[in-house]
Amino acid sequence: MSNTATETLSVVVEREIPFPSEKIWRALTQPHLIEEWLMKNDFKPVMDHRFNLSADWGAVDCQVLAIEPHKTLSYTWAAYGLESVVTWTLTPTGTGTHLRMEQSGFRPDQQQAYQGAKSGWPKFLAALEQVLARTD
Repeated sequence: MSNTATETLSVVVEREIPFPSEKIWRALTQPHLIEEWLMKNDFKPVMDHRFNLSADWGAVDCQVLAIEPHKTLSYTWAAYGLESVVTWTLTPTGTGTHLRMEQSGFRPDQQQAYQGAKSGWPKFLAALEQVLARTD
């Protein structure tokens, strides 16, 4: 049964990245690296930790929901009325790591936020790949 009032949309971006999951994990969880590809932050890879992401356009309120080192990271992403969840999944491959990012929880009336995420995340992931390419 699907109720259109509660049906939400997700943005999914997937990448094959030629680096081990441990290296990608560092870029997803170390504040100085997160700042390089995403936003300024006070992130800690600790369950239930509340943190903010801040950019010139505003801030995002977040809370860590799930954390499994080198495999899964999930946190809430709340901004401008949007209550969503971002989940990163890292899967080792023969040549590196399959990285999957899903942001779920966009309501049908939140088209602006949804379209913004659809165009924004590929840019964030491209920046992430650049950070990975130049860090040890």
